[in-house]
Amino acid sequence: MGSRSVSVGLRAMFSMLTPNESSFERVEEVPPYVQQATPFFVGLMVLELVVGLLKTGRSVVTISDGLTSIAAGMVSRLPLLLLRGCELSAYMYVWEHFRLLELPWDSAWTWWFTLIGVDFGYYWVHRFAHGRVRVANNSQPPACIKAAIFSVQQYKQRLQKVAVLWAAHQVHHSSEYYNLTTALRQSAAQQFASWVFYLPLALAVPPSIFAVHIQLNLLYQFWIHTELIRDLGPLEWVFNTPKHHRVHHGRNLYCIDKNYGGILIIWDRLFGTFAPEEDKVIYGLVFPIRRYESLFVQLHYYRYLWKKSKAYKTFSDKVSTFLKGPSWKPGKARLGDHVDNPKVTGREEPHRPSWSLPLQAYVAVHFLLVLWTYHELFQNKMMLSQSTLLGMICYILLTLTSLGFIIEQRPNSGFLETFRCVVMVTMQRYNCLTPPLPFLTVPTEVR
Repeated sequence: MGSRSVSVGLRAMFSMLTPNESSFERVEEVPPYVQQATPFFVGLMVLELVVGLLKTGRSVVTISDGLTSIAAGMVSRLPLLLLRGCELSAYMYVWEHFRLLELPWDSAWTWWFTLIGVDFGYYWVHRFAHGRVRVANNSQPPACIKAAIFSVQQYKQRLQKVAVLWAAHQVHHSSEYYNLTTALRQSAAQQFASWVFYLPLALAVPPSIFAVHIQLNLLYQFWIHTELIRDLGPLEWVFNTPKHHRVHHGRNLYCIDKNYGGILIIWDRLFGTFAPEEDKVIYGLVFPIRRYESLFVQLHYYRYLWKKSKAYKTFSDKVSTFLKGPSWKPGKARLGDHVDNPKVTGREEPHRPSWSLPLQAYVAVHFLLVLWTYHELFQNKMMLSQSTLLGMICYILLTLTSLGFIIEQRPNSGFLETFRCVVMVTMQRYNCLTPPLPFLTVPTEVR
């Protein structure tokens, strides 16, 4: 990696690229900034670990929680091996068939307009995913923008698929820790609903510029997931920062449904969803899941909604379970309330499973092996058939599931891990898996 590539990659993490170096005429020319950011993800996570040890005398991340978060990030990107991202695909369709005008792709004005437009869209994606679409009663946007946002608010308030959106987004909030690995804890399903919020941009902004900013917006949000940066002074007024985003991840009552911004915090200040950091933030879901199996983390809330809906007698109540707020129940307002939430005292401690050091070492080694497989799969996806890609995706999911079972010390974890190892050796034998180190290859005489 050359010095210029390092510079571009590092600045992309903070959305500090210039229009000249990140404007492209065609989508195919847009670099995969997120994929190229892997070394920076790793480097910053190691840096946070070292600084955290020096500053606090303890590790800011545990093996069980950190690997679960990284695994969720891996699962969230697996669908991209089989199809183009929903956000970009839908965007290109609207652009090709319904655009009203075509802003110049090589204009700095187009670039900055798209940065703001994508971030505005992300604010509403994020807000809907939490099930909050009403402007707070004490929110009074400046008069000069009231007319401009009124129609947007009215349209969005008619959309009510909030609980099912939260079912996807809750993945990101399921960790009881707050560190850079938490940033990678993403949902595989959220992209299948978020695309609609960006479609207005497709009426004028070229897809290539959108493809740049949808990545930069995501990358910016990586570094704000840390407790080591406390305050950034005047930047706190305009930008989303670790201080603001810590509040967003809290389950304290004052933290819930606050600070939705991606890059900019101004949307929260305008729409009444901003809250400053006050009491000690306790992280995680209101009802912590304390699980480490990847598919459970991704899918458990859908099962919860299904079971919840089955308990109701009327069809409208069953449907409302999915289409109203996450805490809605019959007799409550559409968005529900926080009456049933457990009280947060500030003395809560994150869950730490008790498991032996040898098991931790085993899980860590095999996680690194599957991470290598995942990396190689993305590097070579254009040379592999759809059936091979599907098979490799299944193997990765099997491995992450098995390692999660070991962390949770499930009774059937031994059987599942034995089966997984047999699959791994078989795939190596038929050259479907390439180990990162030659001595890990199955010997010729075994083949």
